[in-house]
Amino acid sequence: MGKEQKYRLDTRENRAFLKELREELLNFGRRFPSLGGSSYYLGDDGTPWTERPRETWITSRMTHVYSIGQILGYEDCRELARAGLRGLAGELRDKENGGWYAGLGADGSPLPAKQCYAHAFVILAASSALLAGCEGAGELLEDACRLYDEKFWNEEEGLSCDTWNTEFTVLDDYRGLNANMHTVEAFLAVADAVSDEKYRIRAGRIIGHVLEWARQNTWRLPEHFSKDWKVDLDCNKEKPDDPFKPYGATPGHGIEWARLIAQWAVSSCAPDSEELSKYLDAAQKLYRRAISDAWNCDGAPGIVYTTDWDGKPVVHDRMHWTLAEAINTSAVLYRLCGDEACARDYAAFMEYLDTIVRDPVNGSWFHQLNEKNELMGTVWPGKSDLYHAFQATLIPYNLQAGVSIAAACKKGTLAL
Repeated sequence: MGKEQKYRLDTRENRAFLKELREELLNFGRRFPSLGGSSYYLGDDGTPWTERPRETWITSRMTHVYSIGQILGYEDCRELARAGLRGLAGELRDKENGGWYAGLGADGSPLPAKQCYAHAFVILAASSALLAGCEGAGELLEDACRLYDEKFWNEEEGLSCDTWNTEFTVLDDYRGLNANMHTVEAFLAVADAVSDEKYRIRAGRIIGHVLEWARQNTWRLPEHFSKDWKVDLDCNKEKPDDPFKPYGATPGHGIEWARLIAQWAVSSCAPDSEELSKYLDAAQKLYRRAISDAWNCDGAPGIVYTTDWDGKPVVHDRMHWTLAEAINTSAVLYRLCGDEACARDYAAFMEYLDTIVRDPVNGSWFHQLNEKNELMGTVWPGKSDLYHAFQATLIPYNLQAGVSIAAACKKGTLAL
């Protein structure tokens, strides 16, 4: 198989490479469910790390992945999707206070706090499980949307809050874009799964705010805000590599937002309209700023984790999820905008994945590498879940970019 063809979008060799990766990932993650269905954090070789908490966001991601696997016809994914759904409907659910715990400790005790981030992923998982025909997914989705609407969505602001205490009596003052980004993903997924367009409209309201903040900061997105949505550009300056609230700009999120904005715009704007062009132009600016700042910027291949507000690297580590999102977004923007630079980027990302980030011995992708592309585990030890990597084997070949990936698999619009 020629290397050039293997990495190039729309070649038979590239499709075969992604199919190999997809099946390798599905096999790698098979041991995720606990007896109650919640997901173990997976180690370097896919062995469950039973001493770590079983978190709701990871369980939701694995449910989403194996639901899509089932939709694609991998019959061995059926029971794994159902297991994850059982965890979300059962042990991870707070039957006293409502909603979902952040997770469960190794001893089964609930972790404190109710996270917008985790609840958005419950919606995503339930949407995918519904499309996969999993029993109970519809009820779970209705409950998750009802709870989210009541506790996290702010209709007046057109944004979501971030974290409550366990009892839903005290709301934290922090507001963040990470939770809102995955809310956009979840809202688009539920809109596609059950044809409820109010969620697509809400996604557009969030995107409107995001684009204004991006323009004000030369397309480097601020992530952290006060309760009245005032930007905090110095948040976590003393802990710059925080896994969820890092200091500075996170280029991987700029890349991911670019794809979600493109997805929303294609599904919401008239074809060939000035409005659609405006949003696609903004998506390109976000993507190009992130790639210019972070890709191959320090003498070695890879996308750095964070930069300061002038685009200089702060945390040089390479996280696997940023590469996955770069693969997705470069392909989507090439298809929508015809930008040959995006096609070249895609090929470069594919080669980097194949030669450095893919684990040829144990499977899956290395989750964290340093600036010399040596394995690290300070932020993301092991290989927690499959979500980003698995989606990167599908989204590049979704020929209807306005459709969420599980719905696209169900509709058969992927050129696999």
